[in-house]
Amino acid sequence: MISIRNVQTTDLKQLLIIENEGFSIEEAATKEAFVERIQLIPDTFIVAEKEGEILGYINGPIINQTYITDDLFEKIKENPKIGGYQSVLGLAVSKQARNQGIAKILIEKMEELVEENEREGITLTCKRELVTFYEKFGFVNHGIAESQHGGERWYNMVKLREGMD
Repeated sequence: MISIRNVQTTDLKQLLIIENEGFSIEEAATKEAFVERIQLIPDTFIVAEKEGEILGYINGPIINQTYITDDLFEKIKENPKIGGYQSVLGLAVSKQARNQGIAKILIEKMEELVEENEREGITLTCKRELVTFYEKFGFVNHGIAESQHGGERWYNMVKLREGMD
Protein backbone atom coordinates (compact mmCIF):
# COMPACT_ATOMS: atom_id res chain seq x y z
CA MET A 1 0.00 0.00 0.00
CA ILE A 2 1.18 3.51 -0.83
CA SER A 3 1.41 5.95 2.05
CA ILE A 4 1.60 9.73 1.81
CA ARG A 5 3.57 11.70 4.38
CA ASN A 6 5.59 14.83 4.94
CA VAL A 7 9.24 14.76 4.02
CA GLN A 8 11.92 13.79 6.53
CA THR A 9 15.64 14.59 6.49
CA THR A 10 16.41 10.89 6.06
CA ASP A 11 14.64 11.00 2.65
CA LEU A 12 17.31 13.19 1.03
CA LYS A 13 19.32 10.47 -0.73
CA GLN A 14 16.26 8.85 -2.36
CA LEU A 15 14.79 12.25 -3.28
CA LEU A 16 17.96 13.30 -5.12
CA ILE A 17 17.94 10.08 -7.17
CA ILE A 18 14.33 10.66 -8.25
CA GLU A 19 15.00 14.36 -8.94
CA ASN A 20 17.88 13.49 -11.26
CA GLU A 21 15.81 10.83 -13.04
CA GLY A 22 13.07 13.37 -13.75
CA PHE A 23 14.97 16.54 -14.58
CA SER A 24 18.05 17.53 -16.58
CA ILE A 25 21.19 18.63 -14.74
CA GLU A 26 20.30 22.26 -15.52
CA GLU A 27 16.74 21.88 -14.17
CA ALA A 28 17.27 19.59 -11.19
CA ALA A 29 17.27 20.97 -7.69
CA THR A 30 20.60 20.78 -5.92
CA LYS A 31 21.22 18.90 -2.69
CA GLU A 32 21.41 22.28 -0.93
CA ALA A 33 18.02 23.32 -2.35
CA PHE A 34 16.46 20.08 -1.12
CA VAL A 35 17.98 20.49 2.34
CA GLU A 36 16.55 24.02 2.49
CA ARG A 37 13.09 22.84 1.39
CA ILE A 38 13.11 19.94 3.87
CA GLN A 39 14.00 22.37 6.69
CA LEU A 40 11.73 25.29 5.74
CA ILE A 41 8.64 23.80 4.06
CA PRO A 42 8.14 20.22 5.31
CA ASP A 43 4.41 20.99 5.49
CA THR A 44 4.26 21.33 1.68
CA PHE A 45 6.91 18.76 0.78
CA ILE A 46 5.02 15.49 0.39
CA VAL A 47 6.36 12.05 -0.44
CA ALA A 48 4.63 8.90 -1.66
CA GLU A 49 6.18 5.81 -0.15
CA LYS A 50 5.75 2.05 -0.31
CA GLU A 51 7.56 -0.29 2.08
CA GLY A 52 10.18 2.33 2.93
CA GLU A 53 10.92 3.22 -0.70
CA ILE A 54 10.03 6.68 -1.95
CA LEU A 55 8.05 6.45 -5.19
CA GLY A 56 7.66 10.18 -5.80
CA TYR A 57 7.32 13.61 -4.28
CA ILE A 58 5.79 17.03 -4.73
CA ASN A 59 7.10 20.21 -3.13
CA GLY A 60 6.95 23.96 -3.21
CA PRO A 61 6.57 27.00 -0.97
CA ILE A 62 3.54 29.22 -0.55
CA ILE A 63 3.93 32.37 -2.64
CA ASN A 64 1.97 35.63 -2.83
CA GLN A 65 1.74 35.85 -6.62
CA THR A 66 -0.01 33.77 -9.26
CA TYR A 67 3.15 32.64 -11.06
CA ILE A 68 6.43 31.05 -10.06
CA THR A 69 9.56 33.18 -10.42
CA ASP A 70 13.05 31.79 -10.96
CA ASP A 71 14.34 33.14 -7.64
CA LEU A 72 12.21 30.52 -5.86
CA PHE A 73 14.55 27.82 -7.16
CA GLU A 74 17.35 29.53 -5.23
CA LYS A 75 15.79 30.86 -2.03
CA ILE A 76 12.54 30.20 -0.19
CA LYS A 77 11.09 31.02 3.20
CA GLU A 78 8.75 29.30 5.63
CA ASN A 79 5.12 29.01 4.64
CA PRO A 80 2.45 31.29 6.09
CA LYS A 81 -0.34 29.42 7.90
CA ILE A 82 -3.09 30.52 5.52
CA GLY A 83 -3.52 32.24 2.17
CA GLY A 84 -1.25 32.62 -0.85
CA TYR A 85 -0.70 30.22 -3.72
CA GLN A 86 0.73 26.74 -3.36
CA SER A 87 3.62 26.61 -5.80
CA VAL A 88 5.01 23.36 -7.15
CA LEU A 89 8.74 23.58 -7.72
CA GLY A 90 9.06 19.85 -8.17
CA LEU A 91 6.84 16.86 -8.91
CA ALA A 92 8.71 13.70 -9.79
CA VAL A 93 8.06 9.97 -9.74
CA SER A 94 10.80 7.33 -9.77
CA LYS A 95 11.30 5.57 -13.10
CA GLN A 96 10.07 2.22 -11.77
CA ALA A 97 6.89 3.74 -10.27
CA ARG A 98 5.71 5.73 -13.29
CA ASN A 99 2.26 5.25 -14.86
CA GLN A 100 0.80 3.99 -11.58
CA GLY A 101 -1.10 7.14 -10.58
CA ILE A 102 1.52 8.39 -8.11
CA ALA A 103 1.54 11.94 -9.55
CA LYS A 104 -2.26 12.05 -9.29
CA ILE A 105 -2.12 11.02 -5.61
CA LEU A 106 0.49 13.71 -4.89
CA ILE A 107 -1.46 16.45 -6.71
CA GLU A 108 -4.63 15.46 -4.84
CA LYS A 109 -2.77 15.72 -1.51
CA MET A 110 -1.62 19.24 -2.44
CA GLU A 111 -5.23 20.11 -3.30
CA GLU A 112 -6.30 18.95 0.18
CA LEU A 113 -3.65 21.20 1.73
CA VAL A 114 -4.84 24.13 -0.41
CA GLU A 115 -8.40 23.61 0.86
CA GLU A 116 -7.36 23.15 4.50
CA ASN A 117 -5.14 26.23 4.53
CA GLU A 118 -7.39 28.51 2.47
CA ARG A 119 -4.86 28.99 -0.33
CA GLU A 120 -5.87 30.70 -3.60
CA GLY A 121 -4.87 27.67 -5.65
CA ILE A 122 -1.89 25.78 -7.05
CA THR A 123 0.61 27.22 -9.50
CA LEU A 124 3.39 25.48 -11.36
CA THR A 125 5.42 25.66 -14.53
CA CYS A 126 5.91 22.81 -16.96
CA LYS A 127 7.31 22.11 -20.40
CA ARG A 128 5.03 22.06 -23.45
CA GLU A 129 4.80 18.25 -23.49
CA LEU A 130 3.32 18.21 -19.98
CA VAL A 131 0.63 20.88 -20.49
CA THR A 132 -2.05 18.31 -21.39
CA PHE A 133 -0.98 16.12 -18.44
CA TYR A 134 -1.73 18.95 -16.00
CA GLU A 135 -4.88 19.99 -17.87
CA LYS A 136 -6.27 16.50 -17.08
CA PHE A 137 -6.08 17.51 -13.41
CA GLY A 138 -7.93 20.76 -13.98
CA PHE A 139 -4.98 23.11 -14.38
CA VAL A 140 -5.41 25.96 -16.87
CA ASN A 141 -2.60 26.95 -19.23
CA HIS A 142 -1.83 30.64 -18.69
CA GLY A 143 0.73 30.73 -21.49
CA ILE A 144 4.49 30.98 -21.67
CA ALA A 145 6.16 31.73 -18.33
CA GLU A 146 8.83 34.35 -17.78
CA SER A 147 10.94 31.60 -16.22
CA GLN A 148 14.27 30.83 -17.82
CA HIS A 149 14.99 28.00 -15.35
CA GLY A 150 17.40 25.45 -16.79
CA GLY A 151 17.44 27.31 -20.09
CA GLU A 152 14.03 25.86 -21.01
CA ARG A 153 10.67 27.30 -22.14
CA TRP A 154 8.05 26.84 -19.43
CA TYR A 155 4.29 27.28 -19.31
CA ASN A 156 2.35 28.74 -16.37
CA MET A 157 -0.29 26.29 -15.15
CA VAL A 158 -2.79 27.36 -12.49
CA LYS A 159 -5.62 25.61 -10.69
CA LEU A 160 -7.72 27.87 -8.49
CA ARG A 161 -9.23 26.53 -5.28
CA GLU A 162 -12.79 27.09 -6.51
CA GLY A 163 -12.00 24.65 -9.36
CA MET A 164 -11.07 21.86 -6.97
CA ASP A 165 -13.57 19.13 -6.15
